[in-house]
Amino acid sequence: MVLISLLFWALPVSAADVDRSAATSSINALRSDRNLPELQYSKKLEKAARRHAEDMARNGFFSHTGSDGSGVGDRVRRSGYGWCTAAENIASGQPTLVDVMQSWTTSQGHRKNMLHKAVSEFALARGSGNIWVMVLARPGC
Repeated sequence: MVLISLLFWALPVSAADVDRSAATSSINALRSDRNLPELQYSKKLEKAARRHAEDMARNGFFSHTGSDGSGVGDRVRRSGYGWCTAAENIASGQPTLVDVMQSWTTSQGHRKNMLHKAVSEFALARGSGNIWVMVLARPGC
């Protein structure tokens, strides 16, 4: 029984796919209202976002700090993204993309991240239990 439990925890947490096109349209509509440049979707940032969402779901916590003590910059770097600026939004419980975007849009700190002038790319991941992670960044510098 213990072996089965250990194997279960070693398996990846299943995550729901996020409609990248809808996510991109949603954040860029918000930015357009402020005359900010559009963000491009990044698969490398998605890797960082997905890993953090899975970490939180698997280990039963909700924080910008990973179970290994990592911050968003550490996770973005590990995904192979050489960043200059990085920010992260997390949410839990929202059942849809519309709901999570509405939640972040009405939160001052989350909205500030999505409207950050220095970012040029983003990604969004949804882990099991409706744990959402958005990573926003700019490469290089």
